[in-house]
Amino acid sequence: MTANTDHAHVRNGFGTPRWRDTSLDAGARADALIAEMTLREKIAQLVGVWVGASDEGGEVAPHQHDMEEAVDLEELLPYGLGQLTRPFGTAPVDPAVGALSLMRTQRRIAAANRFGIPALAHEECLAGFAAWGATAYPVPLSWGATFDPALIREMAAAIGRDMRSVGVHQGLAPVLDVVRDARWGRVEETIGEDPYLVGTVATAYVQGLEAAGIVATLKHFAGYSASRAGRNLAPVGMGARERADVILPPFEMAVRESGVRSVMHAYTDTDGIPSAADERLLTGLLREAWGFTGTVVADYFGIAFLKTLHGVAGTFGEAAGAALAAGVDVELPTVKAFGEPLLDAVTGGRVPEALVDRAVRRVLVQKAGLGLLDPDWSPRPPALTGPGPQGREVPAAHGAARAPGAPAPDAGTVPGPDEAPADGAGRGSVDLDPDANRALARRVAERAVVLLHNDGTLPLSPAHAPGRTAAPARIALIGPNAESPTAVLGCYAFPVHVGGNHPGIPLGIELPTLREALAAEFPDSEIVVATGATVDGTGTDGFAEAAAAARDADVVVAALGDRAGLFGRGTSGEGCDAESLALPGVQQQLLDLLLATGTPVVVTLLAGRPYALGRAATGSAAVVQSFFPGEEGTTAIASVLSGRIAPSGRLPVSVPRHSGAQPSTYLAARLGHSSEVSGIDPTPAFGFGHGLTYTTFEWSALAADGHEAGTDGEFGLEFTVRNTGPREGTELVQLYLHDPVASVVQPVQRLIGYVRLELAPGEAIRVRATVPADLASFTGRDGRRIVEPGELELRFSASSTDPRLVARVTLTGPVREVDHRRELHTTFRTEPATAP
Repeated sequence: MTANTDHAHVRNGFGTPRWRDTSLDAGARADALIAEMTLREKIAQLVGVWVGASDEGGEVAPHQHDMEEAVDLEELLPYGLGQLTRPFGTAPVDPAVGALSLMRTQRRIAAANRFGIPALAHEECLAGFAAWGATAYPVPLSWGATFDPALIREMAAAIGRDMRSVGVHQGLAPVLDVVRDARWGRVEETIGEDPYLVGTVATAYVQGLEAAGIVATLKHFAGYSASRAGRNLAPVGMGARERADVILPPFEMAVRESGVRSVMHAYTDTDGIPSAADERLLTGLLREAWGFTGTVVADYFGIAFLKTLHGVAGTFGEAAGAALAAGVDVELPTVKAFGEPLLDAVTGGRVPEALVDRAVRRVLVQKAGLGLLDPDWSPRPPALTGPGPQGREVPAAHGAARAPGAPAPDAGTVPGPDEAPADGAGRGSVDLDPDANRALARRVAERAVVLLHNDGTLPLSPAHAPGRTAAPARIALIGPNAESPTAVLGCYAFPVHVGGNHPGIPLGIELPTLREALAAEFPDSEIVVATGATVDGTGTDGFAEAAAAARDADVVVAALGDRAGLFGRGTSGEGCDAESLALPGVQQQLLDLLLATGTPVVVTLLAGRPYALGRAATGSAAVVQSFFPGEEGTTAIASVLSGRIAPSGRLPVSVPRHSGAQPSTYLAARLGHSSEVSGIDPTPAFGFGHGLTYTTFEWSALAADGHEAGTDGEFGLEFTVRNTGPREGTELVQLYLHDPVASVVQPVQRLIGYVRLELAPGEAIRVRATVPADLASFTGRDGRRIVEPGELELRFSASSTDPRLVARVTLTGPVREVDHRRELHTTFRTEPATAP
């Protein structure tokens, strides 16, 4: 239904409301609609409601969250609704039936308000679409380990297409928080400890998601990962320069380059100012300086937290006014501050209505861009689109177990638009985990496996290891993650995030255990399993069995690491912060016991953060690091162990040598490194960017176009990389900048570029790098970003601890101020190298 008005400013010459006129730009359409809306109708567009799709195909039902009272949809919907929170990610529901439920709900929402505006539906997509039966991809820390933005862009596009197919509009990802303390539970959700790596990979993810028609959401803006002692939601203790040079650059890059349409504020406060009430951050920097034009959404309950946790608002109305003034447009996940409290504050003159108008315009412009204001808008998503009103026959879902009580997948059809709900209608007809998705998940997982240490034991298969005569006759698979199907999943994967609350429901996707993957990869080997201990328990009753199995084996694969969970129910994940970076529970004791048997031990980590490994870092046969690698992760690990896949991952976070030397990061200034004046040595066991391969590379013949350039110029350098080993492999060229003397303290080095090189045995590539002077910029003493003249070192390195070629260059000329229009990237070009 549309408003009953013939005002010229809201109708075109054909009687169509101007907000329905697709020939107008989105801003003009939004303005026309706002002119006809009451205050209550405008505020209704600024809130979401947490709902769950019906497993019978009926309309969604409000979710009774632990922290909130239930919402009365009958009271809300006549005024409209801004967003639907997690219809697929609240409870297990067959995707086809969930799409039907969302479709019927959208029809109800549009019919209930006088303008016919549907809601925008959002979901989590941190490691894939967080829905039952959807592909579980590797977590973001594994994205960082790939150092492969193009692959992550491809993955994000696949995730976006699946979300769009069932009627979802917005994804709450990616996380651009830079790791500052690996004890923080949400490290698994981050891309790494370097802002350039985070920015490039996150930007690629956003590009993929947005290309599929999904509104991506940058989070958490800004500083959430810098909380004191790595405690979730703790205050952030950092200065303006650390914020500007470490925390903000990934967000700036994504805003400039990705086409992102939404940003989520962080929970935390920095120097006493909560992000949700920080006008200089959300408006002055994000919008006025960087030019962001999309919506700013609240992290869940974040506006209410201004009253309940931060204490900067005395009422929910005051919290709403502070958030609106700062630049927050939408309250999520449900109605609290932006409901009656905001309405009362505006009508009482305590909050200007102009702030509501500003926010609702952004919301409506976005809805217009999504087609939600178009005259031909339909609630029916692509997944339910058939040739006729009665639906169509469809095949069963690949590998997806049916929800309890569901009939066989071939029993249903996709319902027509007016078909009444019927249990089983369309079940199994929407496949969110097809073979193509699994193949893509496997490629990401394979490229994310990092080989940290190898004494020559790996690879284990004679087909891939010259000189090896046979695969191990007996492999002892020992550790708490040996037979756990969910050991590959992070805390936002659906089977962990939601499925744990529904123990009777099947996982919905195939999750091969490490035992199953090893059995498939080594069919001629006997696989002997001994758990030895639980992930975080203190019991050692299983140690004797584990030691016996190890002594009787040719090789031990120690399956150690984390169990993802939420708020203390796991060892990694949101609210699962660690006191130290020692392996959880008694796993280090178990590992030391296995090393003492004398059998070669291949440490295999399925984890959400890096851990100190004691003497195993160098005393084991090999160390294989994987960060929650998703549904195909164990297959990827097994293929690296055999040698069928050559390892190519690199560390996105440093692995500590000592469990208590925290916080530490490779981005430390000189005083942050080892010194004679402290008994704590933060030197990592394996530095950022480290990773071994099954071949060797030679770097040579560094040449520079010149060793001087102006502060507004650039440097051109080139060198040769040759595969000198017996098989194909990937070398990752990393370029670090070292500024020996600067007007403010700088990190000893920082990443300013990287390129992956795939080389056959004997192949050589000439690599040319163009390095703009802008990349030497930093925030000076007066808060301006500047490029200073002086000497620099450009270090072409295999990791932050392994420089291979160093160019000493000089910037000349005056100090130059730069802003958000500066160059952000080193440009790499490659061509075959001529014979030496």
